[in-house]
Parts: sequence; C-alpha cells; structure tokens
Amino acid sequence: MRHGKHSSKFSRTASHRRCLMANLLKSLIDDGKIETTEAKAKELRRYADRMITLAKQGTLAADRRLIAKLMVRYNQLTCKERRLVKTSADTRAYNRDRKVLPKLKVLAERYKERQGGYTRITKMGYRVGDNSSLCLVEYI
Repeated sequence: MRHGKHSSKFSRTASHRRCLMANLLKSLIDDGKIETTEAKAKELRRYADRMITLAKQGTLAADRRLIAKLMVRYNQLTCKERRLVKTSADTRAYNRDRKVLPKLKVLAERYKERQGGYTRITKMGYRVGDNSSLCLVEYI
C-alpha cells in the first residue's frame, strides 16, 4: 500500500527522478513555461514553488540549497569556449546552468508579496503518439 506517499516514481530510479526534476526545473526557470505530461507537471509544481520560496529567503544557505536541488554545474570553459562566449551573442556556447540562479532571483523579487502558488498548470490535450495528457506549466 502507498499510504502517505506523496511523490510519483515515473518508472525511474531515484537518481534518474532527481535529474529529471532538476532539468525540468531549470527549463521552467529559464524559459518561464514548459510543456510536459500531466503527472510530471503536478510533481514539478511542488518543486518549483519550493525553489521560489528558497530564493525569497536570499541567504547564503538558501542559495547553496538551490544549487544542490537544481544540480547546477559550473563547468570550466576551455580557452576556445571562453573566446566564443566573448565574441558571439549565442549564449548556447556555454552551460545554461549559469543563468538559472539570476533568473530565479528575478522571479523571487516578482513574487515577494505572494505567499504561495507561483505556478499554473493548464491542460493542453493529448499527445499524438501515446495519448498521454499534456500540460503547460508556467509561472504566474
């Protein structure tokens, strides 16, 4: 029996689920909205609201918890990659993880007066391949 269990397994291992949620969170913070399945959207909402609450605290400990939960990786750039980043307007040349925390701080400022419920889930229909229900997750 699953009494008292509040999360879905998605037929994945624990480490795979953590990586899945971290990647969905980073995409949601970076883009503002993402399209995913209904089950993943409902699970993602829990984590997304917690990230905003942590970012609103603004302490060093909260920032470190955000980095850990989002699995932000600060990969060292090679000389060639550094030159490419400086000369081109294309920001895909380096790891997108570096941009997540500043965007999260902007979101925390936007929701400074709000007490919770930072995300909205809108049902979109069904996926063509497997008839899975799709949802749009976005920050309000």
